[in-house]
Amino acid sequence: MAAPHGLFSVVSLAFLLAAASATSPVIHEVFSYSGAKGPGSWGHLNPNFSACSSGTHQSPVNIVTNQTVVNMSLSPLIRGYRPANATLINNGFNIGIFFQQDAGALGIEGKNYSLKQMHWHTPSEHRINGIQYPAELHLLHQAEDGSLAVVAVLYNYDKRNGFISTIEKQLREMGKETCGRDQEPHIPLGVFDPKNIKRHTRRYYRYLGSTTTPPCTEQVIWSIHAKVRKISKAQVEALRTPLYSDCKNNCRPLQKLNGRHIELYDEHSDAPKSEDHVRNRDCSTR
Repeated sequence: MAAPHGLFSVVSLAFLLAAASATSPVIHEVFSYSGAKGPGSWGHLNPNFSACSSGTHQSPVNIVTNQTVVNMSLSPLIRGYRPANATLINNGFNIGIFFQQDAGALGIEGKNYSLKQMHWHTPSEHRINGIQYPAELHLLHQAEDGSLAVVAVLYNYDKRNGFISTIEKQLREMGKETCGRDQEPHIPLGVFDPKNIKRHTRRYYRYLGSTTTPPCTEQVIWSIHAKVRKISKAQVEALRTPLYSDCKNNCRPLQKLNGRHIELYDEHSDAPKSEDHVRNRDCSTR
């Protein structure tokens, strides 16, 4: 298993981290979000992607709030992030920020998961009560043993998001570039502070799933903020514009729970509260 800060092959864990390497253009030809290489075919595109079709604990899922189970043993999301050198990368199927240095870690049950990268999906992959949002942020963490944990934040249309505003200039630059599928535009961000993300959440949902892109590796710990954040339509478009035409709607269809339970952390131990949801673009269920 390759270390997540080097140059990676298609089938390594680094592929899960979006293979941030200009020397790995082949990944752009491996899968898409529509057509013959769309989500329904991922499991047959490469032997290493078999979990995409045969896995039983896949992501994303629909979170039905009145069916979640309050788990009193869950702890607050403890994230000790710190400023680190980072690069904004357009790998064609999403826009991501990759850290070249130690950017801090997420603590889960006494185990540290180092923050490796963050990227966006438009529209959201996870849903709450069947509602799909305009965007979803994934913060991907990896422990020393290679296991993965992802924190997800959903966004609804409103005013501009302060965190995304810090990279809007670079996003506009990427949107103006014309690159082939053998190229991977990247813009150095210098020292970038992930603490600019609004991190505190009084409530989050927890379940065991998978990565939402091939190879769809399972045993990923998901923590999804219950509070939906704000984003402007212009910012969503800025995240979509640089992507390949067949990846602009880069949301994987919903996956079956197959008996899994979604747990709820609530610092007040209240039952799930209803929230206002706005219906958005749809990605069909497998």
